[in-house]
Amino acid sequence: MINAYFFLALLSLLIASTSQVLLKMGAQREYSSFLREYLNPFVIGGYGLLMVSMVIAIVCYKGLGYLGTVVMEPISYIMVMILSRIIFKEKVTMPKIVGMVLIIAGIAVFYLLG
Repeated sequence: MINAYFFLALLSLLIASTSQVLLKMGAQREYSSFLREYLNPFVIGGYGLLMVSMVIAIVCYKGLGYLGTVVMEPISYIMVMILSRIIFKEKVTMPKIVGMVLIIAGIAVFYLLG
C-alpha cells in the first residue's frame, strides 16, 4: 500500500527526527537562566517542527489508516540515528545496525504481506 500518503508519512518522520536533533543541540548548551533554557531557537524550533510533523501524521491517517501510520513510526529511530551520526559524530554499533535491519524487515513484512 505505497501511495502518496506513504511518502507524506516519511516526510513527517524526517521532520520529527530533525526536531529531535534540534532539541538535543539545545540540551547540550549552557544557559544563563531557566527561562533562556526553554526559550531559545533550538527548543522553539524543535517543538515547532514536532507540531508540524504531528499535523502531517494526522493527514496520513486518511490514506494509510491508523495501523499503517503507526507501523511507520519506528523509521524515525533510524533517521535519528543517521542524523546523529552526521551531526554529532555518534558511533553506529552492531546492535544498532541489527535493530535497524529488524525495523526495516518488520515494516516490509507489514506492507508486502499485509
